[in-house]
Amino acid sequence: MLMLAVLGIGPAAAASTEPMAVIKAPIDEVIEILNDPQYKEAGTKQAQRNAIWQIVRPMFDFEEISRRAVAREWQRFTDAEKQAFVDVFAQFLGNTYIDKIQGEYHNEKIAYLGQEILQEVYAEVKTQIVRETVEIPVNYRMRKYDDGHWRVYDIIVEGVSLVKNYRTQFASILKKKKPSQLIDQLNEKLTEQNQRLVGSGQD
Repeated sequence: MLMLAVLGIGPAAAASTEPMAVIKAPIDEVIEILNDPQYKEAGTKQAQRNAIWQIVRPMFDFEEISRRAVAREWQRFTDAEKQAFVDVFAQFLGNTYIDKIQGEYHNEKIAYLGQEILQEVYAEVKTQIVRETVEIPVNYRMRKYDDGHWRVYDIIVEGVSLVKNYRTQFASILKKKKPSQLIDQLNEKLTEQNQRLVGSGQD
């Protein structure tokens, strides 16, 4: 359920002017999918995963997430490498967190604590996952774009930034390797993920 809050974004609320609404409505959609009886049958995990991904992918700014995660090393990437990195990193993140959503959801509740407009085009939405006596804070950092849509560019879970976590990992790799090698490494991990997830989807 922790990862449900992490990926709880979807197109239904895309055009809202309120960042909170951009978070809340899609979380409800994902919960419906998780509780849908058709996905309780054997062999439906992959279909459920695809349905969740269709909700969450459009509302993340994966290009901005990628740029922030790579930080100053981003300038070393060619335009083609930037696009390749964004594509594979988006798929990798989606696989990672949707897999955890499917494995960890046990009818937990999500509390919506409020939103803070940090600047005219930046905001943070604060939520909590309530699991029995445990409350897990999950905050979304968002940016408003020229089209009026709010999109998520970072998520803070119990004080830990998703972007900063990957920034540390990528910085270590890019000290020794070229951008193309980092992309190759991510593609290898993505292939391994897909093979494992396809297998688990038969359960």
